[in-house]
Amino acid sequence: MGTPTSVEELGPGDHACLTFSDQDERLDIVAAFVRVGLEQGQKILCLTDQVPPERLSAEFGERGMPVAGPLRYGQLVLRTSDESWLAEGGFAATRVVRDVGEEVDRARREGYSGLRLAADMGWAARPVAGVEQLVVFESSVNDLFADDRLTAICQYDREQFDPVTLASAATAHACTVAAIVYYEDPVVRICRQHTPPGVRAAGELDYSRVGALSHALGEALRLDKHVHVNLAHVHFIDVAAAGAVVQAALGMGSGRRMTVVANALVHKVLNLVGAADVPNLRVVVAHGEP
Repeated sequence: MGTPTSVEELGPGDHACLTFSDQDERLDIVAAFVRVGLEQGQKILCLTDQVPPERLSAEFGERGMPVAGPLRYGQLVLRTSDESWLAEGGFAATRVVRDVGEEVDRARREGYSGLRLAADMGWAARPVAGVEQLVVFESSVNDLFADDRLTAICQYDREQFDPVTLASAATAHACTVAAIVYYEDPVVRICRQHTPPGVRAAGELDYSRVGALSHALGEALRLDKHVHVNLAHVHFIDVAAAGAVVQAALGMGSGRRMTVVANALVHKVLNLVGAADVPNLRVVVAHGEP
């Protein structure tokens, strides 16, 4: 297994493993994987288990991805586990390897430069017939990556799978995908958000973590024209940390903007330190908040 890499760095021939414990972070990474494929003229096949296809499409849309067209014209295809992995009532490694190979060939015939496969492996945590063939599949499918027409990311939930299965799955992949984490401790996690690009934080932000927050925001300002700061899962912020967000927005040049998503309490603190007075800063209340 290779060293962790950013999802944007995956290219044709890469077979990557993503282990996760945060669904929002996983969907962010998968959305970035899909976005890059659409931009590069590839066909994308998402095999989804924990999130129904309709909800997955909505999750992509909420991350600023226009997927209605790609879905309509077949560039983006969403299928459930029952329609793919378990299409014949159970899992058979040879059949699924054959099916993936046929999808690669179909993508080429349809004029796409290659196929991107995003595979939610949650079905394998259930008592499914043939599930013991999973590691055989992950190893056998590697032959399909040899001619650089296939790029895949297999997703394993750490809360669903035991450590032995996770270790075996990771070993079967050439590389791993992980979010870029700027700072993490028992209280807060600050990481790169891929789609829309920016920064994502969860937990509590106070004066002691302003340096880490400012570093993450500075990196986003360097990389992205428009910066999205996702504070939806931050349940406490003090004026020092809120001030760091406002100062970062003030440092943006003309023609650029920062959007902050936050709960009502964080929204209030941001306004207390002057967020409403910064023309290129927009603070919106997180979905589901009053």
